Amino acid sequence: MRGGDARSARRIVLRVSGALPKLVERLQRYYPNYPLVANDTFADAYVGLRRSFSLDRDWYRTAAVFGDDGRLFTKFPLDAMVANIEWMTNWFVAMRVHHFLMFHAAVVADDFQNAVIFPGEPGAGKSTLCAYLIHHGWRLLSDEFTLIRDRSLEIHPFPRAIPLKNESIGVIREILPKAVLGPEIFGTRKGTISHLCPEDTHIRRMDETARPKLVVFPSFKSHAPLSIESVAPKECFAGLTRHSFNYVIRGLDGFEPTSALTNAVKWYRLIYSDLPSAAAAIKKLMEETREASISLN
Repeated sequence: MRGGDARSARRIVLRVSGALPKLVERLQRYYPNYPLVANDTFADAYVGLRRSFSLDRDWYRTAAVFGDDGRLFTKFPLDAMVANIEWMTNWFVAMRVHHFLMFHAAVVADDFQNAVIFPGEPGAGKSTLCAYLIHHGWRLLSDEFTLIRDRSLEIHPFPRAIPLKNESIGVIREILPKAVLGPEIFGTRKGTISHLCPEDTHIRRMDETARPKLVVFPSFKSHAPLSIESVAPKECFAGLTRHSFNYVIRGLDGFEPTSALTNAVKWYRLIYSDLPSAAAAIKKLMEETREASISLN
């Protein structure tokens, strides 16, 4: 599988291999229409899956994931296959894909290729909000990585299945009955997981970059009234660096685009308990931002 922009130096390439039951079926189910490359193409990450013997569970229900150096990454029950492929892929991308400035943030774009970045701590509700937005007119660039190409600030898509956790699974099943969710995987290190598969349109448009216009720090709080407040630029900058995978590693090439991004966007903090209200608020913020840009031009 691969992700990125056709104009970039090269795409992010993931190679997956193994003889586990239903491996191909699961990959086809969760990543339909994802572009494939020739076997001899250079891969940024290699995920190898093998059956593994375990004393505390039946051998045929246990598997192991190996990296490209052949060393064991983790063991897991077979029904947690997709979750572990996702986690290992995330680790490889975070550790190796330093030709992008990477933020741990969801990102979606409107029809004008204007993007909203959602940095957030685990449990902040960014994945749930992202899942709702992509079923209401927004395009998924990524739920996990905001990939920025240096000073151009172009955001490169890396759309993959969205891992919903615990209570969020029921919320999305109820509010988005047509959404395609995989089976629930119990007992993972993040609790119960179910992956939401983005529609084909998001995958087909994975070569379309977007420009950042808003940074919204979301926070889900049960029964809380909707609250939106501006964030000071210095607080936005600090928040972005805190959520970056490689800001320090890139040195000046981390500081300059992060500074440019801070100056190029509007910044807000969003507290929400109701997805439709939160989505309406984000849409309004984007419309106001577009109108302000038109007025300035």
